[in-house]
Amino acid sequence: MELKNLLRYTLSLFGTVIVLLFLLSNLPSPLSNQAELLACATKAPWCASKNRFQSNRPDYLRKPTNPTHSHSADVPRHPLDPLTVSELNRVQKIVQSLDLFKNSVYALHSVVLKEPKKEAVIAWGKGDPLLPRVASVIARAGGKTHALTVELVSGVVTGQEMGLVYGYPTMTVEDMNSVIWAPLASAEFNRTVLERGVDLVDLACLPISTGWFGKSEENRRLIKVQCYSMKDTANFYMRPIEGLTVLVDLDTKEIVQIVDKGKHIPIPNAANTDYRFSAQNSYQRLVNPISIEQPKGPSFTVEDDHLVKWANWEFHLKPDPRAGVIVSRAMVVDPTTGVMRQVMYKGFTSELFVPYMDPTDAWYFKTYMDAGEYGFGLQAMPLDPLNDCPRNAYYMDGVFAAADGTPYVRSNMLCVFESYAGEIGWRHSESPITGLGIREVRPKVTLVVRMAASVANYDYIVDWEFQTDGLIRIKVGLSGILMVKGTPYTNMSQINPEENLYGTLLSENVIGVIHDHFITFYLDMDVDGSDNSFVNVSIQREYTSPGESPRLSYLKTVREVAKTEKDAQIKLQLYNPSEYHVINPNKKTRVGNPVGYKLVPGGTAANLLDLNDLPQKRGAFTNNQIWVTPYNETEQWAGGSFVYQSHGEDTLLVWSNRDRAIENRDIVVWYTLGFHHVPCQEDFPIMPTVTSSFDLKPVNFFESNPILKTPPTVENDLPICKADAST
Repeated sequence: MELKNLLRYTLSLFGTVIVLLFLLSNLPSPLSNQAELLACATKAPWCASKNRFQSNRPDYLRKPTNPTHSHSADVPRHPLDPLTVSELNRVQKIVQSLDLFKNSVYALHSVVLKEPKKEAVIAWGKGDPLLPRVASVIARAGGKTHALTVELVSGVVTGQEMGLVYGYPTMTVEDMNSVIWAPLASAEFNRTVLERGVDLVDLACLPISTGWFGKSEENRRLIKVQCYSMKDTANFYMRPIEGLTVLVDLDTKEIVQIVDKGKHIPIPNAANTDYRFSAQNSYQRLVNPISIEQPKGPSFTVEDDHLVKWANWEFHLKPDPRAGVIVSRAMVVDPTTGVMRQVMYKGFTSELFVPYMDPTDAWYFKTYMDAGEYGFGLQAMPLDPLNDCPRNAYYMDGVFAAADGTPYVRSNMLCVFESYAGEIGWRHSESPITGLGIREVRPKVTLVVRMAASVANYDYIVDWEFQTDGLIRIKVGLSGILMVKGTPYTNMSQINPEENLYGTLLSENVIGVIHDHFITFYLDMDVDGSDNSFVNVSIQREYTSPGESPRLSYLKTVREVAKTEKDAQIKLQLYNPSEYHVINPNKKTRVGNPVGYKLVPGGTAANLLDLNDLPQKRGAFTNNQIWVTPYNETEQWAGGSFVYQSHGEDTLLVWSNRDRAIENRDIVVWYTLGFHHVPCQEDFPIMPTVTSSFDLKPVNFFESNPILKTPPTVENDLPICKADAST
């Protein structure tokens, strides 16, 4: 190497170290009186909440409306409360005393509450002694995966080595951050980056899960690293170093392979890619600021940090490192009897499957499982008051364990707030011809639980919305930044119509690759009790008999109770419609209908990949939109307990194909929201949010309209606000 190039290489490498040290220095400081440490062992764009591209917004605008409270004194008060800081410290101490962890390098990939038996939780009441606290620990030690249970009081540890389980546990944040350093140890990699015209000081790299594509990828944890240029923009995702992929051993950080097939592809320009408000040369005030004022304060309360009470609803709420947010023991008050009735025992995001539709070398493996591989909750970012959540929102922190077991706080991870968007709860006006001057309208106010996860480039907003009429709406919003591909093309006129771009040309040298998003929800329905049935209410065309009516045809419903799991494997069909009811066959209304809830589908994009495609074998839980399984506490993750590099041998499909009985039993409903995303120029450089949702709606659950007796709003109920005279 010439002296000039060697000097340039050395200075660039030195600059990279300086940047990485700078990012490391921006870690939030640990609190001296608490073990609240952020899990990031290093700081990198993957998990950075503050780096050299930090927004210039004044600090006071970034603070939560309620101060983050100290977690060092937290104690559990409900059987489902997550592990506290002191409990996590206790688990760490117990685990570190085990010979298994004394004599080998180890990492704790998951430390969460092992929830008590469902029957015990249902029987428990406030004031009763708290059920025994037990931690569930997934650890890696000596190159093996171990599943442990730790009894917090006695310190007794039981568990097993997982042996021939096909798949590894969720990556730790330390895994993700440390692996992006690995390529810098390779002179070949550094030389390649410099030859592309990118200084190492401007390098940003991401850890990308490999999926599984054959035996060559077995018996070692592998990950792929791809890199971008941060020069002149915070939006480095729009400046890929296309075709450069580094395969790394996650355990040893050894570089297994470097593939560089994109030397002819230029790095896209940074112009017009920065999305920060402070980086815009001008702005458009399209609407005046808006806020919901609550002169008497919000109508909900959060008792003992996790029990939410609002209107006629009550439920337990907690953050989770894998699922993000878990809603449990959702119950609603019957307006006729005043009795609190069970609706859902537990609901959460079980898995996300995001396959990209580009079969080329640098893209074929991008088939992410965001919950099981990365941890959906681990990627949840602090919510921004007034923008993510309105005034009077309540914020809830997540308390998780780092790879060495040290507890840390993910602040403002969830928010709870009341929402009113001018919608109507119910209404009726009488026509003038009746002579009755009646106009009755009720506004619809709802309660929203929100989380936003930034899984590298993509942002997912998950809302659980509770309505006073008993409906639960689960909504997912997609925003953030596309994962794009570099290209030599700057205009569509340059492209041969026969060439497959695998996406859309969004800007000069930038292709947005076609991809799907599938979000599968776990819904343990307990409608008026745990013994439920799933009913397919088919809507069918019926013909009249000759001479019976001027009508030729009409619609009727045919109810079919699913006996076994295969009866409830549902692919939605527009021209073969059904309603999908979860009923309690043991409880009837006064006129004899079984009480129930129905699943109202939405976001119905179906997975179109070949069922034998290896990514689809791993993501086989998206083969159907609806599944129903018997309750089993070990079957909660649709892609399997160990998703990373899994083979698809422990998925919802495998469980459901056992075809177990599900009639009049404790059952779990699984529903998958689907999005086909064909990128367009409006998605550049950052995406406007696109949303879809599905509902859990009462069906013969109440004797009549449950919000009939709610009063209308009158002028005196609201504060008098005047518009600014300057507007």
